[in-house]
Amino acid sequence: MTSVVLLGKPEREIPKLPYEIVYTNTRDMEICSMEIEPILPGKEIPAASESAENLCCWRYGMEIDVLEYMYVKYARVWIPDPEEVWKSAELLKDYKPGDKVLQLRLEEGKDLEYSLDPKTKELPPLRNPDILVGENDLTALSYLHEPAVLHNLKVRFIDSKLIYTYCGIVLVAINPYEQLPIYGEDIINAYSGQNMGDMDPHIFAVAEEAYKQMARDERNQSIIVSGESGAGKTVSAKYAMRYFATVSGSASEANVEEKVLASNPIMESIGNAKTTRNDNSSRFGKYIEIGFDKRYRIIGANMRTYLLEKSRVVFQAEEERNYHIFYQLCASAALPEFKTLRLGSANYFHYTKQGGSPVIDGVDDAKEMVNTRQACTLLGISDSYQMGIFRILAGILHLGNVEFASRDSDSCTVPTKHEPLIIFCDLMGVEYEEMAHWLCHRKLATATETYIKPISKLHAINARDALAKHIYANLFNWIVDHVNKALHATVKQHSFIGVLDIYGFETFEINSFEQFCINYANEKLQQQFNMHVFKLEQEEYMKEQIPWTLIDFYDNQPCINLIEAKMGILDLLDEECKMPKGSDDSWAQKLYNTHLNKCALFEKPRLSNKAFIIKHFADKVEYQCEGFLEKNKDTVYEEQIKVLKSSKKFKLLPELFQDEEKVLSPTSATPSGRVPLSRMPIKPAKARPGQASKEHKKTVGHQFRNSLHLLMETLNATTPHYVRCIKPNDFKFPFTFDEKRAVQQLRACGVLETIRISAAGFPSRWTYQEFFSRYRVLMKQRDVLGDRKQTCKNVLEKLIQDKDKYQFGKTKIFFRAGQVAYLEKIRADKLRAACIRIQKTIRGWLMRKKYVRMRKAAITIQRHVRGYQARCYAKFLRRTRAAITIQKFQRMYVVRKRYQCMRDATIALQALLRGYMVRNKYQMMLREHKSVVIQKHVRGWLARRRYGRTLRAIVYLQCCYRRMMAKRELKKLKIEARSVERYKKLHIGLENKIMQLQRKIDEQNKEYKSLLEKMSSLEITYSTETEKLRSDVERLRMSEEEAKNATNRVISLQEEIAKLRRELHQTQSEKKSIEEWADKYKHETEQLVSELKEQNSLLKTEKEELNRRIHDQAREITESMEKKLVEETKQLELDLNDERLRYQNLLNEFSRLEERYDDLKDEMNLMVSIPKPGHKRTDSTHSSNESEYTFSSEITEAEDLPLRMEEPSEKKAPLDMSLFLKLQKRVSELEQEKQSLQDELDRKEEQALRAKAKEEERPPIRGAELEYESLKRQELESENKKLKNELNELQKALTETRAPEVTAPGAPAYRVLLDQLTSVSEELEVRKEEVLILRSQLVSQKEAIQPKNTMTDATILLEDVQKMKDKGEIAQAYIGLKETNRLLESQLQSQKKSHENELESLRGEIQSLKEENNRQQQLLAQNLQLPPEARIEASLQHEITRLTNENLDLMEQLEKQDKTVRKLKKQLKVFAKKIGELEVGQMENISPGQIIDEPIRPVNIPRKEKDFQGMLEYKKEDEQKLVKNLILELKPRGVAVNLIPGLPAYILFMCVRHADYLNDDQKVRSLLTSTINGIKKVLKKRGDDFETVSFWLSNTCRFLHCLKQYSGEEGFMKHNTPRQNEHCLTNFDLAEYRQVLSDLAIQIYQQLVRVLENILQPMIVSGMLEHETIQGVSGVKPTGLRKRTSSIADEGTYTLDSIIRQLNSFHSVMCQHGMDPELIKQVVKQMFYIIGAVTLNNLLLRKDMCSWSKGMQIRYNVSQLEEWLRDKNLMNSGAKETLEPLIQAAQLLQVKKKTDEDAEAICSMCNALTTAQIVKVLNLYTPVNEFEERVLVSFIRTIQVRLRDRKDSPQLLMDAKHIFPVTFPFNPSSLALETIQIPASLGLGFISRV
Repeated sequence: MTSVVLLGKPEREIPKLPYEIVYTNTRDMEICSMEIEPILPGKEIPAASESAENLCCWRYGMEIDVLEYMYVKYARVWIPDPEEVWKSAELLKDYKPGDKVLQLRLEEGKDLEYSLDPKTKELPPLRNPDILVGENDLTALSYLHEPAVLHNLKVRFIDSKLIYTYCGIVLVAINPYEQLPIYGEDIINAYSGQNMGDMDPHIFAVAEEAYKQMARDERNQSIIVSGESGAGKTVSAKYAMRYFATVSGSASEANVEEKVLASNPIMESIGNAKTTRNDNSSRFGKYIEIGFDKRYRIIGANMRTYLLEKSRVVFQAEEERNYHIFYQLCASAALPEFKTLRLGSANYFHYTKQGGSPVIDGVDDAKEMVNTRQACTLLGISDSYQMGIFRILAGILHLGNVEFASRDSDSCTVPTKHEPLIIFCDLMGVEYEEMAHWLCHRKLATATETYIKPISKLHAINARDALAKHIYANLFNWIVDHVNKALHATVKQHSFIGVLDIYGFETFEINSFEQFCINYANEKLQQQFNMHVFKLEQEEYMKEQIPWTLIDFYDNQPCINLIEAKMGILDLLDEECKMPKGSDDSWAQKLYNTHLNKCALFEKPRLSNKAFIIKHFADKVEYQCEGFLEKNKDTVYEEQIKVLKSSKKFKLLPELFQDEEKVLSPTSATPSGRVPLSRMPIKPAKARPGQASKEHKKTVGHQFRNSLHLLMETLNATTPHYVRCIKPNDFKFPFTFDEKRAVQQLRACGVLETIRISAAGFPSRWTYQEFFSRYRVLMKQRDVLGDRKQTCKNVLEKLIQDKDKYQFGKTKIFFRAGQVAYLEKIRADKLRAACIRIQKTIRGWLMRKKYVRMRKAAITIQRHVRGYQARCYAKFLRRTRAAITIQKFQRMYVVRKRYQCMRDATIALQALLRGYMVRNKYQMMLREHKSVVIQKHVRGWLARRRYGRTLRAIVYLQCCYRRMMAKRELKKLKIEARSVERYKKLHIGLENKIMQLQRKIDEQNKEYKSLLEKMSSLEITYSTETEKLRSDVERLRMSEEEAKNATNRVISLQEEIAKLRRELHQTQSEKKSIEEWADKYKHETEQLVSELKEQNSLLKTEKEELNRRIHDQAREITESMEKKLVEETKQLELDLNDERLRYQNLLNEFSRLEERYDDLKDEMNLMVSIPKPGHKRTDSTHSSNESEYTFSSEITEAEDLPLRMEEPSEKKAPLDMSLFLKLQKRVSELEQEKQSLQDELDRKEEQALRAKAKEEERPPIRGAELEYESLKRQELESENKKLKNELNELQKALTETRAPEVTAPGAPAYRVLLDQLTSVSEELEVRKEEVLILRSQLVSQKEAIQPKNTMTDATILLEDVQKMKDKGEIAQAYIGLKETNRLLESQLQSQKKSHENELESLRGEIQSLKEENNRQQQLLAQNLQLPPEARIEASLQHEITRLTNENLDLMEQLEKQDKTVRKLKKQLKVFAKKIGELEVGQMENISPGQIIDEPIRPVNIPRKEKDFQGMLEYKKEDEQKLVKNLILELKPRGVAVNLIPGLPAYILFMCVRHADYLNDDQKVRSLLTSTINGIKKVLKKRGDDFETVSFWLSNTCRFLHCLKQYSGEEGFMKHNTPRQNEHCLTNFDLAEYRQVLSDLAIQIYQQLVRVLENILQPMIVSGMLEHETIQGVSGVKPTGLRKRTSSIADEGTYTLDSIIRQLNSFHSVMCQHGMDPELIKQVVKQMFYIIGAVTLNNLLLRKDMCSWSKGMQIRYNVSQLEEWLRDKNLMNSGAKETLEPLIQAAQLLQVKKKTDEDAEAICSMCNALTTAQIVKVLNLYTPVNEFEERVLVSFIRTIQVRLRDRKDSPQLLMDAKHIFPVTFPFNPSSLALETIQIPASLGLGFISRV
């Protein structure tokens, strides 16, 4: 069924969607448009139950007859597919009218023929271009139809891992079945305050939209979360509530938001269960109203529940579970407190084991039980009540184990002492016999009697189960009621946001009463949804003044009527329940008789008489009638309930049933008592008295219908927001998309209906500026007018001829579906043509340039080649000629050389040959000679040897013979001796012989004499001969020895030769063996050498590798140690920063609590003072202080006052409410009057101050100025006199000590005095310049005074004269100045004379040095003439003399200098004594008050010179006035412009110094405490003013630095001058107060950061991301309905220049206030961090911002910020580094993202981004036009693989609220305290300088 709503012009037809195709001969993408025949007004749309092929007719707006040019070659279309629902295909051939088939090619390359329907000739839907795939909003698609929606959701879910998508006003949420890091508090903060269309789709965006619309429209809101089981409804509702709890906070200290969140675990445990589709399926519907006060903070909540699935308590299907709480109890049975429950395993109980799946993977029921109990405690359910709940639940489990025994067919009984029943009765506190009796019997009451009837076993089991269900349902309602009490608002509720978490459309194989009620509720919700969508479309069209034309949408009112109308299904069901013998079968027959063939939505199954079919909006559903009546009646025997009510031991049990008569329904909620702000007030259904019994008898269906009507009234009275949850697959696989299941749910949840309604009208909407920016390329210059609207109209009339395709609204242009695609096609064609033209021109220019370059290069090459060739030829000729010459000389040289060589060789051969021959001959002769000699000696030796042998033989023979003869003679003699005769004979012979001998002797003597003579003669000859012979003998002996030796040698040589021959022989054999062994060894050695070489090379390589490794390891170790050191240092720095941050956060929390305490204190004071009637006059100062110091950061006092009074008023019941309201109204009026009076007073004071300032600017001020200038002149004169006296004394001292040694330029005393003289002269020059300036001012004032003769001038002059008290004072001043000038001139002349004298003395010294030089030269000449010894002696003598003289001179100079130093010391002592006396006299004669208050005459009253000590004196009673004037009422701007920076800090410290000087610890403590409290009050009052916070941060730091600088500690004193060190504190150590001031400075810094963050926050996103700094770079894509939200009106657009101007303002203010440069750097770093973090966070949450062009914009903007840093000289502040993540994100948007090299480059480049951020940017990257390419999923996976080892935070967003720890480096001041003047404008006349 369809309804046709006709508004405006009914006769017009609705053109249907044009479509988009892709075609080109070069396979590029192009877009063209087509027109489809419109739907006629009376044409019927197919029913929802038809197939997908028929659905496309009405769901996508596709009609039959199309022009032939739409479906052309390469166009891409969607075709139905049984597996994937829709498949993409490409046309291979142009379609022509009349064709029955389409030639298609699928994406996998398969070709097929697609047959068209011969009747309708429907063409398949066209596919959107790739540029639109993955859009945030489905309505942004050019073609709105089912396949486009399905494909877009799949791409976002699978490829980009995005689970949220907008579909107009609906948020589509796909369950990822995986925990995603997108729900943290950082994400909540990022979405808080943002427009819905500006951020990526998210449940938080919907929640933020509802929250803002509630605050803006003051209308209650609802978030309707729907979807089938397992789609994620409960989680989405939970996150929405978490968002509200986080963003809004609590209005009280009771943490209501925590209680709201704590209700989730309780409701999940008692209302959720595991089903086949979902592990945590909600088996009831709930509507939670979150209440807010006027400040829109959570104050409470209320929950309504719908249709609890009670049947699950007693029955569970296969693979399902009962409610979680039962399994949590069983898992915790071992706990001591649960011992009395006698629980066991879940498999023991009948009610928990039927599903066969008691455990859920990944869920610990025991831990969940702990969470449930903690949540109960948080919600105020006491431990006793908790144990009561657990007793009831345990009793239900034991009740399920009760069994029955049949007696007969109509009766049964419980076994005797049945343990489960005994346990149940013990837990419930009831009698065993009673409960056993009534479980098997029932009571029947008639008009006259009452019967007790036994029941059968089956009925008993049903009654037992009904009792268990009833107990559980009542317990469920009791818990819900207590949760509502805990969440009930204690104050009046202003508005609420409702979150509806209700079951989605369900269809199973067997559908019963529960599915019927669920689908009935979804029909009602779908109707409300359709009407809301239709209403929004209508409002948008009316707002833009667009003619509202025909819109067709599916109206499901007939289906609702079928269910709930009179004689509908529910009516017949209730009627059948009232029948005594009503049954499911009879009810089914009534349904058939009533509705079959009469209602098109009701059908009967073919094969069943106990079922019926209803055509719902989503699908046909077949319901089984069995069990409908029983579940609708929900029958429980009254006697069983009475038994339970009678329990006295268990007080909780009767509570469950005592209010049964008053309850409207088991699932309805009690009225919350709130006042709705909607236009349609909600009327809670209240029961009339006397109808309680009847209401109690209402059936479940009737109760559900009433509660559903109440829910619809509530929803209709609120602004709804829709969240449709989709279950991607039935297997709970993460990120797995089942197209069939998804499209079923899309059809069921109304997403496609939204698209169809949008597509039927004008779905594409562009603002005129967006249209102009996008399609400026289609306009010519003459088409561009000043009026953008008229320009767009003119262009559109030219581009689109059919005016019905678009409409012009007030602010937007509305397009029919597909027209944007047509415009995109024209734009793409234009850009492509322009690109082609540009390419053609550039390529032609490049080719021409290349040709010219090549031609020029060719000519150049030819020239060089030809020249080269000519040079080579000439060179060849020269070389040839030279070669011939060289050959000639070479050949000649060779021949001559060869001849000479041959000649030389011949001569050499001849010489060698001849020498050889001669040597041979010589050798022969020598051998012969030697042979002869050898022969001679050998022969002589042989002869001698032979002679010797012969001689020895002869002698031997002789001896032998003589021996023989002697033996004979001896024998004879022996014989003769025996006789005398022998002796005689002997004597005779002897005498003769003697005679003879005598004679012989004589003769011999003669001969001896002669022989002597001879001998003497011979002796001579003998000696000579002897010598000769001796020599010969020696020679012979030697020759003999030689011969012997030679003989021996020959023998030995012969032996050796023989031996050598033997050895040679042996050696040769050994040689052979050795050679063989050597060859073998050589071979082996070579092999070994080669192996060794290889091993050596390997060892070398290994050695090198080891060395390299050792080197690398050493380097790595060094690097690792360095890195470790750096990391440890960084870690220590991080730890230090963390500690600082933690400490500073504690300070921040302390300050917040302090402010909260002050606010509560003020509220208590107000509450005490307000109830008193009448008007009491208060002190003016008190009222002004109260108005100034009462502070509230969120609302004004007028708004806060009634709110403050509400809480005590509700607590005090006896107070008259009307009187209280009157008093409250009177108080608010008085407050407003007070505020207006205060404003008037402030305005009057400002006017008075301005008037006073003008009066002070007038000429009368000149008197005070003249007085001040005369006073200053007098000080200068006295200073000049003092300096003159010192100068004269020093000159006198110099003249008295005229010795040249003392006054020599190199003398120490001279240097000291010269330095003093220089300093004095410089001081005189400064004083002279000041005098001249004063003189010129006096002259100019005199000239200004003289020409004026009016009365006013005369009066002014008279006042001046009276103030000066002497008419001749000016003249005397001039005379004084003249005398001073003369004195200065005389001093300058004296100085000139002294300098001239010094010059003369220097000239004399130069002359003496010249003479000395000449004398030295003469001595040198004389020494040269002397001999060397004398010269050396003379030079030594001269050197000794010179050294002695110099030593004497130096001793004299030293004595003189000592005398001079002693004299100067005495003079200095005298001068110091005189100065002291003068200061004492001056202190005695003149008081500081007189100096300040009384006018001083410059000439008549001579002023004594005074040195101030840098202290300020004030009275104790003036302390509050000091704090008030110096802190509370001080205007920072005036101080910053006119006075020195940090003046209040200096004044306060000088006051502290005086108190320290007086040793008054009470005064010091009081002053410091008042100062700190005063600064806090100022910051509390004007804490949102950057200038005020900056001013007091600067002064607090300066005050802290002064306390450090003058503390007397050595570390700080080293930075001071000696004069400053004299000003150090002497009596008190203020280190503790320094810490307090440091803490205060930290708090002020954090407040400063918050202020600048609040100022910068609205500018950052607009200036850094949205604004086009480089015009024309960013493109605008076609956007959907959510491109801009209407929550907040436009507040103006911020640009980058706005941010830079604001930064300049911040910087200039801080510099004017004199803030420390290091502190300014920290502030700038914090500002840049905020800018970078907010920009990056928005970039990560905005898909439309992640494009190449936006990356260029961001980089340009960052470069401008860096330029600002350079201009301010802040590049070293660390601010640039805080922008590094943003810079890398922008680079990531611009780099190439295709190959592995690109992935590696990205990983190395993006080191400041986390892995989650990199992947998020790549997933969000969106081409702005079709010429860009998307990032492939495989590339993103590659990035993830490469980054998986990176250890970084899993957090996606940066913490924009992070504040860097602040430090305050010591910065001493060079300003002398005694020189500080206190201006009169500060009003501090009551303090005096000391």
